[in-house]
Amino acid sequence: MENTALLMWGMLFGAIGIAFFSYGKKQKAIVPQGTGIILMVFPYFISNVYLLVIVGTVLVALPYFVRL
Repeated sequence: MENTALLMWGMLFGAIGIAFFSYGKKQKAIVPQGTGIILMVFPYFISNVYLLVIVGTVLVALPYFVRL
């Protein structure tokens, strides 16, 4: 069951990462673009579901709090 959860959360954060990346590229904003890249890559390196959700949630919230 844990592998299924990792797969689903990884797909969700990857999809959000693609959206952030395309938005950042279109608006020429570095924070959403960089966050999008990180969101697409980080699920490959985390094997704990709870840690994956926590890190993903923090990364999704990052562009709302950091404006450059």
